[in-house]
Amino acid sequence: MTAPGFVSELLLGAGVLVTVASSVAALLVRSLYDRLHFLTPVTSLAGPLVGAALAIENGWGTTTGQILFVVLLLAVTGPVLGAATGRLARRGTEPDPGRSR
Repeated sequence: MTAPGFVSELLLGAGVLVTVASSVAALLVRSLYDRLHFLTPVTSLAGPLVGAALAIENGWGTTTGQILFVVLLLAVTGPVLGAATGRLARRGTEPDPGRSR
């Protein structure tokens, strides 16, 4: 096995481990907010780890460029979507103080 192949498999294994651990932890908690916090490592850690593994395995080219673009897009939008989901969930469960009934 070559050094890039070993590093690629190591990064892929770490990404899969983060994803599985976050998913299991999200299944074990009851609160929506806790679930959102446990899913954050998937977008901030697992995505870049898997993307880096694929980039190393494929070498430089258009495929690697597309992979890195998707990883960047996931890393930028993942936390924003998590925060927006939390705000919408809170808005649905708490009364709006400015709203008259």
